[in-house]
Amino acid sequence: MSCYLWSASRRETRRLFKPQHVRVTVPRALQRGYATSPRTWLQSNSRVSTVFGALIALGVASTAFGIYKFYQMFTMWPKELRADLRAGIKAKYQGNYKLSEQYLRKAYDKALSLPLSVFSPAPHLKLSGLAIALASVIEDDDRPQPAYEVYVDALARIQSAKESLTGRERMRAVALASKLGEMAETYQLPVAEEERWLTWAVEELLHIVRDEGGNGTLAVEGMEGKGEHEGQEKEPVMLAELDLPPWVTKTDLGAPLEALGRFYSRGGNVEYAVPLYLQAISILVPPTSSKRSSTIEERCRGAQLMNNLAELAIRDEPTATKRKQAEAWARQGLATIEKTKASARGDEEGLMLCEEALAAVLFNLGSLLEMDGDVKQSKELYKQSLEQARNIKMREGVIEAQAALRRLDRVSKRSADTAMGTQPVTSQ
Repeated sequence: MSCYLWSASRRETRRLFKPQHVRVTVPRALQRGYATSPRTWLQSNSRVSTVFGALIALGVASTAFGIYKFYQMFTMWPKELRADLRAGIKAKYQGNYKLSEQYLRKAYDKALSLPLSVFSPAPHLKLSGLAIALASVIEDDDRPQPAYEVYVDALARIQSAKESLTGRERMRAVALASKLGEMAETYQLPVAEEERWLTWAVEELLHIVRDEGGNGTLAVEGMEGKGEHEGQEKEPVMLAELDLPPWVTKTDLGAPLEALGRFYSRGGNVEYAVPLYLQAISILVPPTSSKRSSTIEERCRGAQLMNNLAELAIRDEPTATKRKQAEAWARQGLATIEKTKASARGDEEGLMLCEEALAAVLFNLGSLLEMDGDVKQSKELYKQSLEQARNIKMREGVIEAQAALRRLDRVSKRSADTAMGTQPVTSQ
């Protein structure tokens, strides 16, 4: 029986990346212009996978000094930069990206020529904020190659100042590396390029948690033996259980873990993807016994990751045991969605991710039951998935659910024809 599961789902392992130069050669793939990589229905339609994808990456700008903050806080910048910053931001919001880039690059170059002390107490946070503003304008102008260069330059400058960095500056480096990993996927750069950035982001995140929380040497379960501390004894931990500084948010923790997990999932490295997803889920959806709380969007995102784990559970070999594991994850995701929707009625925007995840979870449960031969219940779940996809105007979901229902109808008709002793008619 041919059926499959949907997931937000390339390869290898990577060591800590330490740039030797500020300037880099940008991969040739970026010179081809925009090219989207194939994505599954749930991933391509989920606001948060591009969260949680976007939250990390352009959460780069949200950490403190994003473009909007520039406009409100010009007085925090040296006088030498203010005129160019104002002009650059004004041009951006007028849609004149070339002029905006001209002014922002001028401001950034001036900033790099000034002593770091004028940007205290967090010079690398401010300088990288300028770089992010510049790179985002270049991206808006649909020129990924020079934008990529600016992001790499900003990350390299932070990395070169490792010993003097504040915790927030180190988290900015994690966000920049995550952004570069996202660009590597979006613009179809070599797989090793994407993995290098995403792995560095997770490794540095673990270092920050260790250093700020006094937790010794940490490792994400399943990632032991990778990275700069290869060969050292590491104790796997659940990051959600640790006491973290208030400036480290759930998004800060969960986004890099999910991004790397999604990378390994796409490449078929299930043994690497699963522990990363588990860590992200534990952060987003803490157990009821925990004192930690979650937002609506975080719980919806966690449910979506549970759905991804259901798909991973049966990817290699859908044995009966693995199908049961997959079904358990899918049902847990469904329960999380239903509980979240019940407690957040009226918050349509906050629940949108749950609505999207619901269509996928229902479809996946239908697929799992179809594999087990429960055609009646499977058909009912496909119908629910179809109705949900129609309600939220998710075209891809409608198409997939309709295809599954047609497949079941064909199977039922063949079975009926066989029972009656007739031969099924095949279409030409």
